[in-house]
Amino acid sequence: MKTTTTIRGTTATVTFHTDIDFESLPEIEAAVTLPATVTDVTWNLENTPFMDVTGLRLLQEQRDAVRARKGSLTVTGLHSQPQRLLRTAAELFPAMDWDHFLPRPTHFPAACQSARGSGAVGIS
Repeated sequence: MKTTTTIRGTTATVTFHTDIDFESLPEIEAAVTLPATVTDVTWNLENTPFMDVTGLRLLQEQRDAVRARKGSLTVTGLHSQPQRLLRTAAELFPAMDWDHFLPRPTHFPAACQSARGSGAVGIS
């Protein structure tokens, strides 16, 4: 099995145990097709070392579906390659909000904070 989907009330977690690419698309599409009662979805990618544009398309479709139900989509466990793909997509298509799926920095070195001011947020 390439995916595991757990639904608890209005929350679902989809854990992928495979690359997200065209070859794995049929099973992944079935796993991310969720009941209309699900409003909040987490994609757990800790066992997904690779993702291509197929993953971006599925992320966008899933995000649109949960937004229509006033919910949210979260991505966890990003490996370096899927993270690079999302960063590239965020740079090329900023209006698509791909950066929403990227991990947030938890702290900044003191030199970075002093150079930007105490309230600034960014990556150096």
